Amino acid sequence: MANQTLTFEIGTEELPAFALHAATEKLGGMFADALDGAGIPHGEISVYSTPRRLIVSALAVPEATEALTETFRGPAAKIAFDADGNPTKAALGFARGKGVDASALERRDENGVEYVYAVKSTPSVQVVTLLPDILQNLITSIYWPRSQRWGSRHEHFSRPVRWLFAMHGDAVVPVEFAGLTAGNTTCGHRFLAPGPWEVASADALIDVLREHNVVPTEAEREASIREQVAAIEEKTGLVAELPAKTMAEVVNLAEFPTVMVGEFDELFLAVPKEITVDAMLVHQRYFPLFNADGTLANKFLITSNGDPKFEANIVDGNQRVVAARLYDAKFFYDEDLKRPLEDYVERLDTVVFQEKLGTTRAKTDRIVALAKAIAADAGVTGQEAADAERAAYLAKADLVTGAVVEFTSVQGIMGSYYAKAAGETDAVARAIADHYRPRFSGDDVPAERVGCIVAIADKLDTICGLFAIGQGPTGSSDPFALRRSALGIVTMLLSDKGLDISLGAAIDVALASYAAQGIEFDAAAVRADVVDFFITRTKVMAKDEGAAPDAIDAVLAVSVEEPVVFMQRVRALVAAREQQAETFDDLATAYARANNLRDEKLGTNVDESLLGDEERALLDAVAAAEGKVAEHLAGNEYAAALAELANLRAPIDAFFDGVMVMDENEAIRENRLRLLNRFVAVFKDVADFGKMAKK
Repeated sequence: MANQTLTFEIGTEELPAFALHAATEKLGGMFADALDGAGIPHGEISVYSTPRRLIVSALAVPEATEALTETFRGPAAKIAFDADGNPTKAALGFARGKGVDASALERRDENGVEYVYAVKSTPSVQVVTLLPDILQNLITSIYWPRSQRWGSRHEHFSRPVRWLFAMHGDAVVPVEFAGLTAGNTTCGHRFLAPGPWEVASADALIDVLREHNVVPTEAEREASIREQVAAIEEKTGLVAELPAKTMAEVVNLAEFPTVMVGEFDELFLAVPKEITVDAMLVHQRYFPLFNADGTLANKFLITSNGDPKFEANIVDGNQRVVAARLYDAKFFYDEDLKRPLEDYVERLDTVVFQEKLGTTRAKTDRIVALAKAIAADAGVTGQEAADAERAAYLAKADLVTGAVVEFTSVQGIMGSYYAKAAGETDAVARAIADHYRPRFSGDDVPAERVGCIVAIADKLDTICGLFAIGQGPTGSSDPFALRRSALGIVTMLLSDKGLDISLGAAIDVALASYAAQGIEFDAAAVRADVVDFFITRTKVMAKDEGAAPDAIDAVLAVSVEEPVVFMQRVRALVAAREQQAETFDDLATAYARANNLRDEKLGTNVDESLLGDEERALLDAVAAAEGKVAEHLAGNEYAAALAELANLRAPIDAFFDGVMVMDENEAIRENRLRLLNRFVAVFKDVADFGKMAKK
């Protein structure tokens, strides 16, 4: 039985770039599942895609499936059949589940017990008879965020399907969809080699496409773009900005990408570069070019899918598009500058922050109050406090400026330009630009403490407000990106900006602002939820750093509510255990034993007259550790506190080696339990070492 390649191509109008990428990633697995489900053996599966096609290919697909005999043991015969020999519900259910008739069940003896068996035979089937339905179902199974109909068809797909190619070896597979029947022809590049082009076999399709100006994979198209960009950089001395997100889209906008250089009028260089870059990257998918000193050049890169012979026309058309966008940008920028940034604050009353939480103007007032409280708690300088309050007041003002309404990705950045133009301090301007940071994992935190204060206030206000109205994240749903905001706050608090504040106190201020605004909620319950939310996020951060789960659980058990304290304790505990592994393992085991034996109702008042040598040594060590541990914790010296606890390892080991805790004498027994109560109490504000005990 000959094994041959099976190749299937869906030809379409231009597919949406990001949707195409997602479909490409899943198509191979879907195809494998479909073949496996039909019992069709196959070899390696390859997936190809361009803006006009999805292709999937499987090696070593046979002409026919293998005949198969399967044997299944069912229930005991006495359960499967009644006294008259009729099949019971158990037998009927078993037969139905295995796809056989109950009358076909066999009885077989096994070690004196009779069981029923089902023997299922699946005959060999010609694969060509199975493939049309399999491939048609594959088309309809591909997920698209949006689908459409075309013409008078009732079928749906992301974009109209224009041709189908399906071959198994050199034989056509007659797949039907949307009035089309698959054949042995394909289409090349829309402009350079449209076709149709005949293909001799399934193995030949990709070669035929390459011959006709189609680059069939994302990786190859990206490599081609980057190679062309590098050549332009070398020739011009300019440096291109190639953001991953834009590149991921651009590679799925052209089947045969050609990179060309466009130019815009130097007068637009007077516009903040962020607007210009936004206009090119976000709106037109052009790559900006920069001079060696980092300043924006008046040139950009076009990734064209057109005929390179017409480069001049293509470049001219794209330059006209850029010019129109940049004229808009310059107009909005110039108009915005006619008023000081402060004038835009009152307009925020027209912008809804959240339906139940009011306007962005109300949010501004809350951010100001929260920023003042955070600045006071942090003990920053008077100038920093004043700058933080001012930046908080102006932070959202640019949302109603023309430039930001038109180019939304530059919010904050434009506010900083307008703040400078209005004579605000550099610190205020930088804080306005930075207060959205960190925007994602790995993003930079604000450059200065003023920016961090405003960023924390903004993010914390949002978190507390949404929790107050019951809109916190649930499961995988987090429409307001509150998890990202919480991680951003913790990242800032853990940074080197020197913001030593109580997050719990800041939460109280934020919730009080909402209560004063008239929002009704259970303050204690919401506070507890928000604190837990932050600790849970911080736990994720600790795991991402590589902290052991038991160390995390040990710190969690002592109810730490400050994320910074939590991370400091986890890091110190991990480091201490790494440095003294044996000591901490033994101490954890001893702690777990002591914790299991202790009797809290007996208290911690030890009668020294009843102590033996090992008991007295442990009491002396505990007494010495108590004060030192408390002192270190008060000074946030967690590593030092752990070092003091490590000193208890020897005396607790000696105690358990030399003392029978559960003595027959009640007075001695209870005195020893009080001693263990006191030993365990030393740990209560540090960590639950029992969580790290070897099981």
